[in-house]
Amino acid sequence: MTLRHMRIFVAVFQNGSVTKASKELHLAQPSVSLAIRELEDYYGVCLFERIGRTISPTDCGREFYRYAVHIDGMFDEMEKRIRDWDAIGTLRIGSSIAIGTHILPTLLVRLKNLYPELVVKTVVNSSRMVEQELADNLVDIGLIENVPELEGIVAEQFMDDELCAIAPVGHPLTREGQVQLAQLVQYPILMREKGSAGRDIMDAYFAMSQLRFSPAWESTSSQAIVRGVEKGLGVAILPYLLVRDSLERGEIARIPLHTPIWHGLNIVYHKSKYLTSNMKAFMAIAREYGEEQGERK
Repeated sequence: MTLRHMRIFVAVFQNGSVTKASKELHLAQPSVSLAIRELEDYYGVCLFERIGRTISPTDCGREFYRYAVHIDGMFDEMEKRIRDWDAIGTLRIGSSIAIGTHILPTLLVRLKNLYPELVVKTVVNSSRMVEQELADNLVDIGLIENVPELEGIVAEQFMDDELCAIAPVGHPLTREGQVQLAQLVQYPILMREKGSAGRDIMDAYFAMSQLRFSPAWESTSSQAIVRGVEKGLGVAILPYLLVRDSLERGEIARIPLHTPIWHGLNIVYHKSKYLTSNMKAFMAIAREYGEEQGERK
């Protein structure tokens, strides 16, 4: 079993196809199929189930992938670090949408001031997708709005953010002293889609309060929800980061919740990841930013 075998396996796993993997690796399909068979013979296990022209990983194949993708990634990191010891290199950052929109640009400017020649590649996606990209070694470090669910992902909270209830300007709830969640569900509620960090948090809060409701509107776009609230379609609860500008411009109004809802923003990385000096510097910048925001509250 060689590193070549592992790289072929990873390509087949990620593409879900021998044909696509062979094109990506610029290898003949028989060579790719042979490498997979040699791996299975070497370990005496089945890594992929083959039904017709489709293949899907077995439980053993998924477990092998967890090791293979990080061994492959660590080898690449070793090659880069040893061959170009003095090179600054590349840092791949994944970020959730709220953090990527309102926090990440500031962090990147500060990082560039420290390392002007550093190549930074960023991907802004849902928190769950950032987790998966870390697990697949597609990004080096991430910033997400929830506690990670995938095995092997390490999290460190660097900042608190409040989930803010919003309504159209002049809405009756905005004139209340303190509003309970039970009052909120009496009105149409606009929410993010299931699986988003903010939706998961709010579903948990409503469940703890034993409140049942059906969202009047579900959207993958937080800004679409803000605009819907502005136009009077209902109320919503979104990260303060995402609604701050609209509140300050007077486009929407804040509903004063009886019990504030807070959630942590986290730095995340894979436990097998080698933390480079650039990664450590980025983490330090994020912590410093979080401390600054805490002092302003």
